[in-house]
Amino acid sequence: MTTLHERPTAAPAVPAPSPARTALVLGAFVAIGPLTIDMYLPALPTIERELETTSAAVQLTLTGTLIGLALGQLVLGPLSDALGRTRPLLAGTALHVLASLLVVIAPNLAVLGALRVLQGVGTAAGAVVAIAIVRDLYDGRAAATMLSRLFLVLGAAPVLAPTIGGEMLRWTSWRGIFVLLAVYGVVMVAVGARLLPETLPPERRRSSGIAGTLRGYRGLLRDRAYVGLVLVAGLTMAGLFSYVAGSAFVYQGEFGLDEQQFGLLFGAGAFWLIAATQLNPVLLRRWSPAQVLVSGTAAGAVAGAVLVALAVTTTGGLWGVALSLWAVLAACGLALPNAPALALSRHGDAAGTAAALLGAVQFGVGALVSPVVGLLGDDAAAIGTVVVTALGLALAILLLVVRPWQLVVDEDAAVPAA
Repeated sequence: MTTLHERPTAAPAVPAPSPARTALVLGAFVAIGPLTIDMYLPALPTIERELETTSAAVQLTLTGTLIGLALGQLVLGPLSDALGRTRPLLAGTALHVLASLLVVIAPNLAVLGALRVLQGVGTAAGAVVAIAIVRDLYDGRAAATMLSRLFLVLGAAPVLAPTIGGEMLRWTSWRGIFVLLAVYGVVMVAVGARLLPETLPPERRRSSGIAGTLRGYRGLLRDRAYVGLVLVAGLTMAGLFSYVAGSAFVYQGEFGLDEQQFGLLFGAGAFWLIAATQLNPVLLRRWSPAQVLVSGTAAGAVAGAVLVALAVTTTGGLWGVALSLWAVLAACGLALPNAPALALSRHGDAAGTAAALLGAVQFGVGALVSPVVGLLGDDAAAIGTVVVTALGLALAILLLVVRPWQLVVDEDAAVPAA
């Protein structure tokens, strides 16, 4: 186990595909998650009416997906350490395809929610294995840079997904959205089988069974800095998912936008998330990942406080809310690549297991946050309250638990070429 003052194990020398292809293929796999989460967001009010339920109940279908993502990663991460990266990735994606097709015939909200959990389990493969592959190939600043590039591809999914979903609702029902998700999954299975090389050779695999997996998690939980960084990543994701869970009801219910207008405004917000993730490699040329992480987290908490103030006082109307939300997304875009990079740099010998716990906490916290936004009122003030609480806690954990000034990472690792 790496202590706060020890230098982490350097990334093993694994023959790497081109960084551009790596980012594109891995980003496309990770994008299955946000596509599954975001594409049906414009249809949430429609599903609420069609299935004769409430907004909070409909948001539980989003929670189900996030629960599946969290639990699936806890299983698939250690499996990828034992079996290699490609087999769990392709099998999980195939499960996502099956669940998406079954959603098309879901008769009620209970069945829909259960199938969304199954979708999440399948989607977990892309989420956890992609990060483990990055850790197989890169370390330190190089890993943070590659994760930023991966977020460029990943960021296109939230931009496009609600817009695609809104446009599809012009000529099909919300069930047609899940047919498209199934088709995308089939394409990714074919692409992954052909273009994605195995990055974990047999001699580095850890086949230790359930007991060994539990020992691995226990070892991770003993690393205070790693646990703190995982919590920071989860709380940052909570801020992001408060926006995902509540934006449809804020923009459509509070401000009267239609499904297509919501998709466009949601996509415009995601632009700032993408822009920040791509600014991150530039900032890393001058500042450390820990410094950028602290600054982004603090900025997000301030933006959330501004959002609450504008929402409570009804100042600025739609654009006051939108601009504040975009500032929150930009701050999250600075934090999201750096927290995982710092956490995984401490445990390169068990990248799949470390990425699994990281992802499980991220999406587990997101699962808890989604219904909270609904319970608080599904308005801009509710989103802002969650953002301030989550990012305020994250900042406190960074300063009191992680103590970023004590972290040591491999700053000399080669940054991936463009």
